[in-house]
Amino acid sequence: MQPLALLSVSNKDGIIPLAKELTEQYGYEIISSGGTAKTLEAASIPVLRVTEYTDSPEILEGRVKTLHPKVHGGILAKKGNQSHDRDLSKHKIRSIDLVVVNLYPFKETIANPNSDWEDAIENIDIGGPAMVRAAAKNHESVTVLTNPNQYKLFLNALQNNSLNQTMRREFALQAFEHTGSYDIAISKWMKETVKEQSSEWLESLPLKQTLRYGENPHQKAAWYGSNDQGWGGVEQLQGKELSTNNLLDLEAAISTIREFGYQENLNNNSKKAAVVIKHTNPCGIAIGESVSSALTKALDADRTSAFGGIVAINSSVDLLAATELKSLFLECVVAPSFDNEAIEILSEKKNLRLLKLDKTCIEKAERRHIRSILGGLVIQESDDEEIDTNTWEIVTQKEPSASEKEDLIFAWKAVRHIRSNAIAIAYSGQTIGIGAGQMNRVGSAKIALEAAGDKAAQAVLASDGFFPFDDTVRIAAKYGIKAIIQPGGSIRDDLSIQACNELNISMIFTRKRHFLH
Repeated sequence: MQPLALLSVSNKDGIIPLAKELTEQYGYEIISSGGTAKTLEAASIPVLRVTEYTDSPEILEGRVKTLHPKVHGGILAKKGNQSHDRDLSKHKIRSIDLVVVNLYPFKETIANPNSDWEDAIENIDIGGPAMVRAAAKNHESVTVLTNPNQYKLFLNALQNNSLNQTMRREFALQAFEHTGSYDIAISKWMKETVKEQSSEWLESLPLKQTLRYGENPHQKAAWYGSNDQGWGGVEQLQGKELSTNNLLDLEAAISTIREFGYQENLNNNSKKAAVVIKHTNPCGIAIGESVSSALTKALDADRTSAFGGIVAINSSVDLLAATELKSLFLECVVAPSFDNEAIEILSEKKNLRLLKLDKTCIEKAERRHIRSILGGLVIQESDDEEIDTNTWEIVTQKEPSASEKEDLIFAWKAVRHIRSNAIAIAYSGQTIGIGAGQMNRVGSAKIALEAAGDKAAQAVLASDGFFPFDDTVRIAAKYGIKAIIQPGGSIRDDLSIQACNELNISMIFTRKRHFLH
């Protein structure tokens, strides 16, 4: 009997060449409806309309077309099953061999800022998912294609007579992933529309990758996430498989670098920036007129700690930057893009992971910060709002100079990405000392100032939290710090202000802290 294919697609890429091959080379008869049928008819491809095949009209303004026993019976019938064969014969139903379906453009609809609730609702596909799921369930008898990138593989299999159960099973898996991600998008949109805050979407995040292990080899780990959002949309250009620790460090790197803008082609007035991360803490952050100068400054901040680290860059990586990157051992480099010359030179370091993360993937990602606790989750808004210097207050007699204020802004951007208690020492757009994660603030200050050494003279100091005592001010003065920025808010703020006035240091209160635990 002539094989039968059902074609009903929203994304019509490649559908005409596929249909021509099916009809002209392999003798398929095609049934179709709506826009797909019109597209095929316009290309002079023979099509049997679903309404003709079922002898039932489309109703409810096209909402009901394929929801019919002749369609679903033909998809779900098991080949070679005598009971099924009798039912098909009795009801004059033909067995369907191929189902090519992708769904209404719901995701594209809700991405349009001009779309409304009704637009979104009408772009929720009903018949499409039903046919896809039916075909995927019955993949032993039916082949299901849900993506144009599968068409060539399928046609090659027909040509080579190699279409087998393994391939059908793989297509079925991809079909269920297709409908699964579609349902997730609908439920997430509806929950976020109906409720301002919703975390149920977490339950449905698809498995992206089983990781080799967790933070340590004895810990199992897996990576869940949408394929087009955040790290799920990253393009790995080369290097080994990402590990748990790579992902955690990369997350710290990208959140830090985004403070300074992030896109493939930053305009000439925008500073280029680079950050080096080690164990989720920055060990070097810098800005410069070029990518290579920013990178060199970031590495120079602490080349010892940079060994084996993660580098993030906020603009396209060029040849000069790649030459610098090649000179030391790194785990990963992430950027919005890499020049061809940069990829060529870095390809010599085969284990180095090069990651291209597009700005749009970052913008589409969930904006909340999620941490697991015993038996549950803590979900909070991300601490990523832009800095507003208009809310800052100079609380000392001495005001910072223009260059010091620039460094204070830079240091404040940096310190919010260092683990609390956090201190950052900065000068001329470069961190020169970082103190992180200590049990008291003066301890972090000592570590940062000792790392900066003689360079601390003329530099500025940023603290993620307020000073409970004036000890941090006094130790900063011994190293020559000229200006300090901190949230303020301690009951002993007067002590720190008095110490700054006494020691000729300017100090700014931001009235906002940035703890990072």
